[in-house]
Amino acid sequence: MARIVSLGSALQDIYLIDRDDFGSIEFGNVSMFKNLEIGSKYDIDKLDFFIGGGGTNSAVTFARSGHEAIYFGNLGHDPAGEAVLKKLDEEGIDTSYISFPRGGKTGCSIILLDSKTGERTVLTFRGASARFDNLNPGDLDLIQPDWLYVTTLRGDMGTLLNFFEKAKSLGTKIMFNPGTLELMNPKQVLGLLSDVDVLLLNKKEASLLVGGSLLEELLNRLKNYVQTVIITDGPMGGIATDGDKTYRFGIYEDVKIKDTTGAGDAFGSGFLAAFASGDSFRTSLIFASANSTSVVQRRGAKNGLLGRDVSLHPMPIQLIK
Repeated sequence: MARIVSLGSALQDIYLIDRDDFGSIEFGNVSMFKNLEIGSKYDIDKLDFFIGGGGTNSAVTFARSGHEAIYFGNLGHDPAGEAVLKKLDEEGIDTSYISFPRGGKTGCSIILLDSKTGERTVLTFRGASARFDNLNPGDLDLIQPDWLYVTTLRGDMGTLLNFFEKAKSLGTKIMFNPGTLELMNPKQVLGLLSDVDVLLLNKKEASLLVGGSLLEELLNRLKNYVQTVIITDGPMGGIATDGDKTYRFGIYEDVKIKDTTGAGDAFGSGFLAAFASGDSFRTSLIFASANSTSVVQRRGAKNGLLGRDVSLHPMPIQLIK
């Protein structure tokens, strides 16, 4: 098994769940909660506390797949931070490289979830996960990881560059799933991609980075920068290439979606968990899709994450080149 460092955010997710008070209304292509009147009070049906954040979500997938998982990120000395540490310890994840910035509070998301429709609105306080420049890439010298898995660092291109350069100097492979704030600087992101071994984006993100609207068009542009590229397209599946073969894939199962929180993290970390175990590119895509499908059937970003003992069934996946 591989030694994998997950670099990214850690949050406490607080779910406010209700069946009839949120109600949605359509404005063009946008859905909005219509019943939350300013100054009013509402009784909700259920309250849940979970642990989220792209860095910790991915680390849990790696640990459940039998890899040595190490989490890099920031927490506060507070009850939310204690909850994050407890969860990571339960999953067997190395937490010795977590930093606690002075005065920092652990990030928190308030998720308003309509249990009838599955629609949600997320209010996020980034807290200690709003910055990453205090983390030390030199710690990778001690770990000697096989892979560095990186989710959004809130647009901190300098820290990304420092970690990428250190990883490549050690022969560590990199999988990168940039966020919106990174993609606001497309030239800088493209400049980083020479160090990246696997790039994961959704269709909208790929379009922001290289322009275009068709999946094959986006893939052809991105593979000029990275050999292995995966572009997801929600319920339409996606497209992926390992530099040799290109696949179009559908969804793993058509299921009732309960909560989409963490679905993208589950797909990306699921792919690497399988790929780093020696599975084929095709099988790794199937496990990625299965992991994401399992997550959306449960509340919370981690509750549906799979382990290596799961039996996979066939899914729509077609070799096109």
